[in-house]
Amino acid sequence: MSASEAALPGEASRRDFIHVLAATTAIGATGAAAWPLIDQLNPAADTLAYSSVEFDISKVAPGQEVTILWRKQPVFIRHRTPAEITAAVADDNAPMRDPATDASRHQPGHAEWLILIGVCTHLGCVPLFKQGAYQGWFCPCHGSVYDTAGRIRSGPAPKNLYLPDYLFETPAKVKIG
Repeated sequence: MSASEAALPGEASRRDFIHVLAATTAIGATGAAAWPLIDQLNPAADTLAYSSVEFDISKVAPGQEVTILWRKQPVFIRHRTPAEITAAVADDNAPMRDPATDASRHQPGHAEWLILIGVCTHLGCVPLFKQGAYQGWFCPCHGSVYDTAGRIRSGPAPKNLYLPDYLFETPAKVKIG
């Protein structure tokens, strides 16, 4: 073995240290370069602000509807009267394009509150309140008629009005989203 081939004492550990230092630096630089690319995939602040909304329902009288915005979409919050609930339950077995019972359209114990995404399932129009043959919602664009439970009863819409995720936090406050 020649003198040039022989490793000096401590030489291998210095070489290993340099390799580890170079690899660590490369990994750190790659992470620093990739972080902005990964971070930009997170939702924007305005999107996070719309992810949920709370609403005080104590001021909504029976028979009244309030429209609020959630995720840039209208949401109908309807305080149904006993007559509207009775009519909706009576139509549970009526022939429908998208069959659903009235009980499946609201949370248990809160039959008087109907919370729907207010976008017609045909072409995305906003239906009008207390219109049409069933006194629910009517989409003037193409004539879709929804009943007091938001179920499609006639017209070209293929589905019932969609239900958002919501939770009654208190008897006077609902959180949507």
